[in-house]
Amino acid sequence: MDLTTIFQNTQKASRALAILSADRINAILIDLARAAVANAPMLIAENEKDLARMDSSDPKFDRLKLSESRISDIAKDIENVARLDSPLGRLLLEKELANGLNLKKVSVPLGVVGVIYEARPNVTFDVFALCLKTGNASVLKGGSDASYSNEAIIALIHDVLKKHGVDVNSATLLPSDRKATEALLTAIEYVDVIIPRGSQQLINFVRQNAKVPVIETGAGIVHTYVDANASLEKGRAIINNSKTRRVSVCNSLDCLLVNQNQLVNLRQLVAPLVESNVQLFADARSHAVLKGSYPQELLSEAREEHFGTEFLDYKMAIKTVDSLDEALDHIAGHSSKHSEAIISEDEQNIERFLNSVDAAAVYANSSTAFTDGAQFGLGAEIGISTQKLHARGPMGLEELTSYKWIVRGNGQVRPA
Repeated sequence: MDLTTIFQNTQKASRALAILSADRINAILIDLARAAVANAPMLIAENEKDLARMDSSDPKFDRLKLSESRISDIAKDIENVARLDSPLGRLLLEKELANGLNLKKVSVPLGVVGVIYEARPNVTFDVFALCLKTGNASVLKGGSDASYSNEAIIALIHDVLKKHGVDVNSATLLPSDRKATEALLTAIEYVDVIIPRGSQQLINFVRQNAKVPVIETGAGIVHTYVDANASLEKGRAIINNSKTRRVSVCNSLDCLLVNQNQLVNLRQLVAPLVESNVQLFADARSHAVLKGSYPQELLSEAREEHFGTEFLDYKMAIKTVDSLDEALDHIAGHSSKHSEAIISEDEQNIERFLNSVDAAAVYANSSTAFTDGAQFGLGAEIGISTQKLHARGPMGLEELTSYKWIVRGNGQVRPA
């Protein structure tokens, strides 16, 4: 089947989804969650075919890997989405004009949502669940690294859709080749929005080549600033969690900004990172402090390119700053506007940081690992938007809707 026909079929399916009842949608999602757990051995077996083609030292390996526990977590996220209230048909505004026209502003699906992503098979489940819940059809373009996994997942989704009498074209997995990507980016008659999830390189490619509207998500160059009077106990825990919980995700810590007054505590602040063999790229002042205490093989002097890098690995840059002002300037110059944090006991500095930093999520005395749709109570997420138009931060159900005006009259005509 040619790609144009595939897009046409998906668009047709989207019209039927828009009027599907909330009860049917929820039943499909619950059945899919159960099917994912029941078919975990099959999904893992297909996933292992993908893993066998990738070097285990590749940062994407962890993102690619499926396990029983991860599939169980995916199923729980799908069930959480089913339990959430539907965002469709909400009355956002109602008023009556002087001429008697009644106006209602009502939430509706976006229509057909295209998602381009790399080696993350969980995205296939997440996108389908969120799109179905919001009455959107989904066109999925996964990377070749996860082709076996994605094909197994979409087959499972189609089985569940068939069971409930819903058009399987409601969720379409495109071939993993470049030709399919190019076709999706230019499918202006059939696709309403494209959301890239992955590396900065992928996001840049989509932005530069898409004719379909794009919502940018994914790339996270994340900073945490340790203020002059920060708590050592809080700092140790937050830095370690932000960096090592899962290094391959976009909310993991990339650059630690340390106030010069905290250099005396720097050895203790980063000590927990040794257990995870985190490689540090430290500026001159922090390097001088850590030399001889942090493992020599894990400590290097930072180069300029280390600042502003999304590592997605057990690597982190350290920059010494003289003040909050310098920290804010550094973040403004290197941030991807994803997640930024301050560790401080100074309420005035905290408020200034939270109000000054331009990012989708800003934190005070907390790990940036919480920038996640499920953690924010949104169910799952379709991505984390780093732009400002339409959606920002974790994109859940509401961010996958638009609205339309419903106008009721009784014969009114507009005067010439």
